[in-house]
Amino acid sequence: MAPGSERGVDLHRQGGLGGALESVTTVSVPVVRIDPDLPLPSYSRVGDAGADLVARHGVTLAPGGGRAVVPTGIALAIPVGYAGFVQPRSGLALRHGVTCLNTPGLIDAGYRDEIGVLLVNTDPDVAYEVHRGDRIAQLVVQRVETAAFVETDELSDSERGLGGFGSTGR
Repeated sequence: MAPGSERGVDLHRQGGLGGALESVTTVSVPVVRIDPDLPLPSYSRVGDAGADLVARHGVTLAPGGGRAVVPTGIALAIPVGYAGFVQPRSGLALRHGVTCLNTPGLIDAGYRDEIGVLLVNTDPDVAYEVHRGDRIAQLVVQRVETAAFVETDELSDSERGLGGFGSTGR
């Protein structure tokens, strides 16, 4: 299959989602292993949106905002018309206060360097040790549209109107 080509996958034939006949579209994303001993991004379960990314090197995240870019040992060629979004792992955030600082981190289709994950430790008292091979984030690859920005003198009305941050209530 050519890089960037799509195909439908019958999840029922692969163990599926509750045995239901469901179909998803997949896109081929070429990957270069900068570190051949680390796994490719992978999905924990059929139907998951995020593929796990792992740490290439260990690092200590100091308490109270310690942060570091953690390399993943891979480079991608995301097809034009798609983007990669690096998202935090909920378990790391819940149990340790570790999350991605610029979430979601955006990987444009033209980016070819090693993927790095900007982690931050929000725990006020306890440092967090990232070890080589730890699952540190999730990668979601999504179709994206390119916008054509068209200048105009005024915008059409909407129900929300000019209401800004917090205008819809609690």
